[in-house]
Amino acid sequence: MSGEINITKLLQNMKPELNAGEYVYCLADSKEQVVTLDPLCYFLEKEGVTMILPKEKADAMSIPYATTCAWITLTVHSSLEAVGLTAAVSKALTEANISCNIVAAFYHDHIFVPIADAPRAMDALFALTKS
Repeated sequence: MSGEINITKLLQNMKPELNAGEYVYCLADSKEQVVTLDPLCYFLEKEGVTMILPKEKADAMSIPYATTCAWITLTVHSSLEAVGLTAAVSKALTEANISCNIVAAFYHDHIFVPIADAPRAMDALFALTKS
């Protein structure tokens, strides 16, 4: 089951979806803590374990974080080998002066933007589908 690789089709069909809730990037004390917290996503770096958690979970566990994000999913099934989708999304958000962090998963790309910028980010992404 491979995803789409054609950049024109990806952009036309990406259908951005704003997920409910607020999310934060934070650090786990250990890989064992990751299991107990059940994060949306985590990545093992040599310096530590980065997690993306619902803000309410981080707050409940007193886990520090720097910024609160909205989570946007591009609902098109993009191939991990597709060329240009990340660049096009990043460029559109850069032009709107919105920072973004993109996480690629098997089926979809997920974009985390500052929570206050979520409506403008959605506008920029929908505009990109029409270009």
